[in-house]
Amino acid sequence: MLPVEVLRHVRRLHLRARRLVQTLLGGEYHSAFKGAGLSFEEVREYQPGDDVRTIDWNVTARIGHPFIKRFVEERELTLILAVDVSASQGFGTQQGTKRAVAAELAALLALCAVSNNDRVGLLAFSSVTERYVPPNKGPRHVLRLLRDLLAFNAQHAGTNLAQALDHINKIHCRRAIVFVLSDFLDRGYDDAFRRTAYTHDLIAVRIRDPRETSWPAIGLIRLQDAETGQSRLVDTRSRAVREAFATAARTQDEAFLQLTRRCHADVIDASTDGHHFDALLNFFRQRERRRR
Repeated sequence: MLPVEVLRHVRRLHLRARRLVQTLLGGEYHSAFKGAGLSFEEVREYQPGDDVRTIDWNVTARIGHPFIKRFVEERELTLILAVDVSASQGFGTQQGTKRAVAAELAALLALCAVSNNDRVGLLAFSSVTERYVPPNKGPRHVLRLLRDLLAFNAQHAGTNLAQALDHINKIHCRRAIVFVLSDFLDRGYDDAFRRTAYTHDLIAVRIRDPRETSWPAIGLIRLQDAETGQSRLVDTRSRAVREAFATAARTQDEAFLQLTRRCHADVIDASTDGHHFDALLNFFRQRERRRR
C-alpha cells in the first residue's frame, strides 16, 4: 500500500502531464517520431487537390473515372524510458531535484506514447537494474509507471550506465525509441552507449543543476558525494578553485557531446531551473523539422 502523499503526488503529476499532452505535446511527439511504415487502408474517388501520384490506375481504368489509394501510418512504436534513480539524482538547488525533473519528463513521454497508441516501458537503474516494467499500452499502465518512479526507493546509491544500456540491448532486439534520463555522471559507458545508438533510436536526456557547472563565491562549504559518501571542504572564495571546477565541468561536457555526435544520438539538456518542459518541446520541434 502506497502512502497517501505518494498517491496524491502521482495524481497531480498525471493530471499536469495529461493537460500538457492533450494541448500540445501529443501532436508534437507524433510528428517527431516516424511509424514503422505505411499500410493500405482504402481506395476512394479522386477529389480536387489530391496527390495525382496516389491514383490507382487499375481501378481508374476499370471504373472509368479517377480513384486514389489511401495509406495510413503504422505506429506501434516501442518507447523505453531508462531512468537514473541513483543517489546523485536527489540533488537540486533550483525548482526541484534532478529526480523530480526526470519523473515529470518521463510522465510526459509516457503519456505522449500511449496517446499515440505506442507501447512504453520503464527501466529504473542505479549501479544495477533496480526495476524493469515491460512495454505496454493504456492509461492504467502509465499510472503504474508513475507510481514506480515516485514511490520507488533504490537499493543502491551508485550509477552504472553501461550495465543499464547493455540490459536494454539484451532484452530489446528490435528497434525501439530509448530515452535515457540521467545526469551522465559516470565513466566507462561509451561502448555500451555506441551499441545502443546503433540498434535503437537513442535520445540522451541530460538532467543537470546549475551548481554542477559553476560555483558562487560563498566561502567555505563542505561537499559530499551522494553516491560514495566522501566529503571535502572547499573554499569557494578562491577564484582558482572555482575556475578549476568550471574547467572540469566543461571538459566533461565536451566529452559527452563528442560521444553523442559520434553515435548520432540526440541530446536534450534539461535543468532543475523549471524549464525542462520547454527543452522537451523544442526537441520535438527540431526533430520534426529534420523529418521534412
